Amino acid sequence: MSDSENSGNWERGVLEKVALAAVKEQRAARRWSILFKILGFGYLFTLLFLFMSWSGDNKLDMDGKHTALVELKGTISANEVSADQIISGLQDAFKDKDTQGVILRINSPGGSPVQAGQIYDEIKRLRSKYPKIPLYVVVDDLCASGGYYVAAAADKIYVDKASLVGSIGVLMDGFGFTGTMDKLGVERRLLTAGVNKGFLDPFSPVNPQQEAYAKVMLEQIHQQFIQAVRAGRGTRLHETPDMFSGLVWSGEESVRLGLADGFGSAESVARDVIHADKIVDFSPQEGFADRFAKRFGVELGKNINPLAAMNTGLH
Repeated sequence: MSDSENSGNWERGVLEKVALAAVKEQRAARRWSILFKILGFGYLFTLLFLFMSWSGDNKLDMDGKHTALVELKGTISANEVSADQIISGLQDAFKDKDTQGVILRINSPGGSPVQAGQIYDEIKRLRSKYPKIPLYVVVDDLCASGGYYVAAAADKIYVDKASLVGSIGVLMDGFGFTGTMDKLGVERRLLTAGVNKGFLDPFSPVNPQQEAYAKVMLEQIHQQFIQAVRAGRGTRLHETPDMFSGLVWSGEESVRLGLADGFGSAESVARDVIHADKIVDFSPQEGFADRFAKRFGVELGKNINPLAAMNTGLH
């Protein structure tokens, strides 16, 4: 091999090594770039999360006499708007030394009779403990069923003329899949210890005895609801034959029936009734981690227990 050929091979080898080193450097730089981008996004996400938490802190700027506001917005249930959330906000609102009155603003189609009943009982307890601090409910679009169960505990209820109010009833709903299973040739194999352990199983034919038992149970819960409304509204209530049938009324009609006391918004009630224009929001802010854990637990429960998928409530 000539000197020129050796020189060419050496130069080629050097160029290959330089090129390979450049490629490795580019790859390393790319990896570092990706890492820094991930860290940067994580940092920004953390700042955003903290900012949202701080901006949701409803107890800032609380100096001076004020009206305390607690929002009840959505379906009343353990995994959405829970009694624990609302009760926590109400307790904080009543405890504050500058609270002149509390507004519970409701926009809810109803939900769990248990959760609604717990909020109702706590409102009664707080009003007894803090007799000088009134609690008023202000209805936005909807205050139905479990939402109205809660509202009945208030000193007064204010609505908009077009609000929907009432639905004093109880339901239990689910699905039956026996016809579909027959068409698909699917056989249900349900083994139980206890004749009623498969109570109203959606994959089995309706059991008349279990159906009758469920209706009795619903009637008991309905009567509890009715008694709560009567106790809360007292002589203001102008009962009609269909008042507790599950019907809803406009806000205007609800005032005529004594289901509500008058018309007003949170601002007007704070200004004209409580006489404390400044409103401080005490509504608890649930974090993302709490919501995820709660939702995960509910879905897991549905998979473990068929009855968890059955909806029973004040809707």
